[in-house]
Amino acid sequence: MYGPGELLTYGTQHILTMYGGVIAPPLIVGGAAHLKPSDIALLVTAGLFISGLATLLQTLGIGPVGSRLPLVQGVSFASVSTMVAIASKDGLRPVFGAVIVAGIFGVIASTFFAKIVRFFPAVVTGSIITVIGASLMPTAFTWCMGGNSTAKDFGSPTNIGFAGLTLLIIVVISRMFQGAISRLSILIGMIVGTAIAAITGHTDFSGVSSAKIIAPPQILHFGSPTFQVGAIVSMVIVVLVIMTETTADILAVGEIVETKVDDKRVAAGLRADMAATTVAPLFGSFPASAFAQNVGLVALTGIKSRFAVAAGGGVLVVLGLLPVVGAVVAGIPLPVLGGAGIILFGSVTASGIRTLARVDYKDSLNMVIIAVAFGLGVIPIAMPTFWDKFPDWFGVIMGSGISAAAVSAVVLNLFFNEFKFGNKPGASVFSEREDRVAKFGESLEDDIPVSERVARRRPRHAGEGASESVDDGRAQSLRSLDT
Repeated sequence: MYGPGELLTYGTQHILTMYGGVIAPPLIVGGAAHLKPSDIALLVTAGLFISGLATLLQTLGIGPVGSRLPLVQGVSFASVSTMVAIASKDGLRPVFGAVIVAGIFGVIASTFFAKIVRFFPAVVTGSIITVIGASLMPTAFTWCMGGNSTAKDFGSPTNIGFAGLTLLIIVVISRMFQGAISRLSILIGMIVGTAIAAITGHTDFSGVSSAKIIAPPQILHFGSPTFQVGAIVSMVIVVLVIMTETTADILAVGEIVETKVDDKRVAAGLRADMAATTVAPLFGSFPASAFAQNVGLVALTGIKSRFAVAAGGGVLVVLGLLPVVGAVVAGIPLPVLGGAGIILFGSVTASGIRTLARVDYKDSLNMVIIAVAFGLGVIPIAMPTFWDKFPDWFGVIMGSGISAAAVSAVVLNLFFNEFKFGNKPGASVFSEREDRVAKFGESLEDDIPVSERVARRRPRHAGEGASESVDDGRAQSLRSLDT
């Protein structure tokens, strides 16, 4: 057993690891919705507050809700591109409405989702995650240039210089340091970049002085949610992706802490995820999901206590009650965010490519799935007006890269790999070994270390770019389980 001080220390370490990832979605979506800095600050604090509540629910559990495993919950990155597509046209109210409905759907589906996760193999999840990262890159580039295309200094060498400097700092820290410092490279890079910008007079923290130090989250601050069919359909697709990722995280952390994880436990974890997602819009936040970099941290530190992670959840709740924290985050210069965003979003694309490396390419069918999903997914990036002549509901679905990629990948995977007249169903990256052996015979998996099996079993979470060095650190730490 750990004492209160130790639990708080270990919990704070978890929060530092994921902090950059949890504040990024509110900043991106708030910018897309053209919110003023004070409102973006509210989105940030709401995200911290909901992430804390979700973490407490996941780790401690209430009845059939919560996996009771050391999993940190945060604002999901998988939903960002879809929310940006909605918010940039119609504001936040339809975003919140779509999240509520999708969250309710997720709560209902959680009971049987573990049984249908086979329909989301690596070829599907890898395609979607890759498109998520690619869809977010234009946002990073816009930030690098200054954010406001009508401003005189938009694209100036000064703005791009700050972005490049931040990027360089992150790269150097990632290369020169290991362990905790390396995992905090993006957060450190943003702090140093902001400090340099402040010294040279390129920051505006005027909102900090007017922000309250302590205040409860505001309910429905942005107005009552509205419900648009197209937005809801898109968000339901996103929720299915989030549930797939959370399932992978639950399985991975269960193996690390050597705890049995069955369908009931997976369902309990998904209920916590989706319950938090359903409630989040009321406070001004977005879908929640387990953060994969914290799974790696559990293995790296050897601290497997769920109560340590619960202590981190308590820290997040406290931060969510401090509006001044949100005001400080909202004051970070956009070029600095852009420099961090290049790595943050690029790492999402990289993790998608890594997932696709596990796909069977013996024939061309899976290649076709990836090609079509990626092709349709990048249409909103390459030609944003492509679907303008179509009905609004159709444009919302196909105008989001993640929705277009998800729909096409799932449908084509069913057609090519699941229907009886097609090839054999592909093995899900989450399927149990017994199922795989029953379908494909004995494999070489018994000779593969635990660390590699965990890495192969789950795709990296799309929203945890807060630590691009986690992959190496996690792989090294997980190998220690084999010795």
